[in-house]
Amino acid sequence: MSRMISLIYNGWNIYVRLAIPEKHHEAITSRPLLLSGIGRQAKHSDKKTITVTSMHGKANKLAKAYHRLSTLFNELKEIAPQLTLDECWNHLLQKIVDYFEKKSRGSDPPGMFLPAG
Repeated sequence: MSRMISLIYNGWNIYVRLAIPEKHHEAITSRPLLLSGIGRQAKHSDKKTITVTSMHGKANKLAKAYHRLSTLFNELKEIAPQLTLDECWNHLLQKIVDYFEKKSRGSDPPGMFLPAG
């Protein structure tokens, strides 16, 4: 049971980090934030559209997060037929790592100011 719980918890953390990469969110705060919306699916000429309406006080922040996720999953949907399951996961995880690499480029590399010798 603990393995199943940790698998779900880690999956949720990956999802939240993809949605809001700027900050780590604990599950107790991120679940009400991201699960407060009401979704509606519309289908028109074989194109499905999902509209999420949020009543949360941070709806602007959520709109950016949903847009980021939508863009990422649309990109993955286009390339997924050529990828294996492991490659799909690697692609998603690489998006998270890319954010941290881009963020750390602005700082000095480790050891730059260490005395020589």
